[in-house]
Amino acid sequence: MHTGLLWFDNDPRTTLSVKIQKAMDYYRKKFGRIPDICLVNPSMIGENQKQLELGKLVIRAYRPVMPGHFWIGVEDQRSS
Repeated sequence: MHTGLLWFDNDPRTTLSVKIQKAMDYYRKKFGRIPDICLVNPSMIGENQKQLELGKLVIRAYRPVMPGHFWIGVEDQRSS
């Protein structure tokens, strides 16, 4: 993903899946596409997990993303 939407939500009362769903909804309304990848700080999904799935969305741990932030978008398709 070269470009995406940076979303912030640090509300401790809201679950990770709800936070990501809000970001997905906003992304879809803004860009007219359904995102398929969300990069989060590893601390948000557990240090031992590399990725999770929420429906068709892949949630991947990526250390440069600050806690409470979500980098959401469409994964680049590589041609071979």
